[in-house]
Amino acid sequence: MDAFKTEKVLKPGSGYVMLLLMLGLLVGAILLFVAEAELPGVALTVIFFLVAKGMLAIPPNTAKVLLLFGDYKGTVVQSGLYWVNPFYSRQTLSQRARNFESEQLKVNDKMGNPVLISVILVWKVKDTYRASFEVDDYAKFVKVQTDSAVRKLAASYPYDHFEDERAGITLSTDFNEVNTTLERETSERLDIAGIEVVEARITHLAYAPEIASAMLRRQQATAIVAARHKIVEGAVGMVESALNLLSSKKIIELDEEKKAAMVSNLMVVLCGDRDTQPIVNTGTLNQ
Repeated sequence: MDAFKTEKVLKPGSGYVMLLLMLGLLVGAILLFVAEAELPGVALTVIFFLVAKGMLAIPPNTAKVLLLFGDYKGTVVQSGLYWVNPFYSRQTLSQRARNFESEQLKVNDKMGNPVLISVILVWKVKDTYRASFEVDDYAKFVKVQTDSAVRKLAASYPYDHFEDERAGITLSTDFNEVNTTLERETSERLDIAGIEVVEARITHLAYAPEIASAMLRRQQATAIVAARHKIVEGAVGMVESALNLLSSKKIIELDEEKKAAMVSNLMVVLCGDRDTQPIVNTGTLNQ
């Protein structure tokens, strides 16, 4: 950005001195009119209004952009009472932090799945020149560029690891990394308008309604498979422990066929999702 296309901070003279001058001009004009010296009285009155027009009061976190016949002269950013050239035109810009919450956008993630996503952006005006003259409407510019950044963000990552098991970052699990990327992307886009991004984060993320139920069933199925895998691992360990214990205690001698039958029965009991019904064998083990 060229030097002449950035904000130039002005520190005008104190307005309190000019208040005293205005009071003197007002008293003088009244006395002249009382003395029927109309021409000098009119002159003092005109000077009084010119001085009054140059008064500039600025509240905290507010800036005044000063123009002289369309030529940018600078910006007053410090709060207080000042006096400036009465022929300056002024534009007021708030430098307070603002919130922008986007609508829920329907976009495609990296794998092409439609997702609903919305973000909140905390921003404020950093450079009053660029906010006033580099873009037409900086508040509208923030909205449009944020939506564009969100679409690019969603297309850069998969929704979760179910879609891409090799993905290092996903939208639904790596919030810090994703929010950092969103903040960087919006900052780059809004810099031309002199906007500082204080914070950017995702506030809503979900699959689009047309695929949400299918994705939920897939996640449930994956969770069931993972749970079954853990159950089988535990059951195998318990069966192995039982066989070793029976062998070490020499409680009963089992041949390979009986071991196989015992393993089968234990696996059914341990891995079944329903309570087993016991059957009492009143005969021998061979029956």
